[in-house]
Amino acid sequence: MAASPKGVTVLGATGTIGVNTLDVMARHPQLYRAVALTANGNVERLVEQCRAHRPAYAVVADPQHEGALAAGLKAAGLDTEALSGPEALAHVAALPETDYVMAAIVGGAGLLPSLAAARAGKRVLLANKEALVMSGRIFMDQIRQSGAELLPIDSEHNAIFQCMPGDFDRGLGRVGVERILLTASGGPFRAYAASDLEAVTPEQACAHPNWVMGRKISVDSASMMNKGLELIEACWLFDTKPDKVEVVLHPQSVIHSMVSYVDGSVLAQLGNPDMRTPIAHALAWPERIASGVDPLDIVQVARLDFERPDMDRFPCLRLAYESFEAGGTATAILNAANEVAVESFLEARIRFTDIPRVISHCLETMELGTADTLEEVLAADEAARAVARAVVTAGGLGRRVTA
Repeated sequence: MAASPKGVTVLGATGTIGVNTLDVMARHPQLYRAVALTANGNVERLVEQCRAHRPAYAVVADPQHEGALAAGLKAAGLDTEALSGPEALAHVAALPETDYVMAAIVGGAGLLPSLAAARAGKRVLLANKEALVMSGRIFMDQIRQSGAELLPIDSEHNAIFQCMPGDFDRGLGRVGVERILLTASGGPFRAYAASDLEAVTPEQACAHPNWVMGRKISVDSASMMNKGLELIEACWLFDTKPDKVEVVLHPQSVIHSMVSYVDGSVLAQLGNPDMRTPIAHALAWPERIASGVDPLDIVQVARLDFERPDMDRFPCLRLAYESFEAGGTATAILNAANEVAVESFLEARIRFTDIPRVISHCLETMELGTADTLEEVLAADEAARAVARAVVTAGGLGRRVTA
């Protein structure tokens, strides 16, 4: 007798990861069914997704959109129940009929529903790196205590996971891992001179050469903060320190990351830059399913280039290293300040090069606390956002980031 399809809740269904997740699921209707789909406020797309995938629940994060969502679902002739707000997001992440949760809400807003899925013992497909950046120890402890499965969706972390031995949780040194090589495309400004970065526009920053992503993560890629957040995430996922994680620029985005072993071996995961590959891997693990991604033509790729990142030109990466080493609430402050700074840049209120200045100001002026409880993490997040907004509004940004 065939097994019933796994129930999947997609947090952030209308974003790039959510859309790609539903694409992979639709290719295997005998294996997966949508239980709940959520969005921030894109009601029109969410209703269209509900029409295609028939979930039991649809959730908008902003309660102001619940009426429009309910009306849209009714007009479409759907029985899908409309819900809204943070509590509803956490509710659908922990539903008994949900087996897998795709945690793809962008930014700090994804922390609480991702934690709810972890507490409920789900298979958590983690695309929301901020959950670990903000509350790494809390999140990983919750995964262990509940018996949940945590599978990374970021292409780099999924690649590392695929290149690791199955028992890497015994400790990387014990299983012969020397270091992790975390690849980065370098974004659209990889070859820019530092002086040219002052005048770049949001449109330029969002024009990623290899990946199709949302605006926030595109700016993070351009500033290399995305790689900084991924560095922190890798340290928590694989229980290691930043000095064991080396960031390597690889502009082709064909090698998604590598693992170096003490015997001189280096294992790499290669593939076309398409998020459906790590999504399909995590959905089916430990099996494999078709993702819809074309096979890699290594002959057509022809060459693979690598270089070390310039920390002076991209100080966000350096700030991420320093924040993890500082510990406590430093990474929560880093993440919150970055979110405010990126939003301000996208609104043309600050320059691209002001993003690390805002972050540095928050890290230098705020007192670090412990991050032993969720309340401490959320308080640090809120305080950092207030400080970052104040410095943006005041315009008190210097021309250099203090070392």
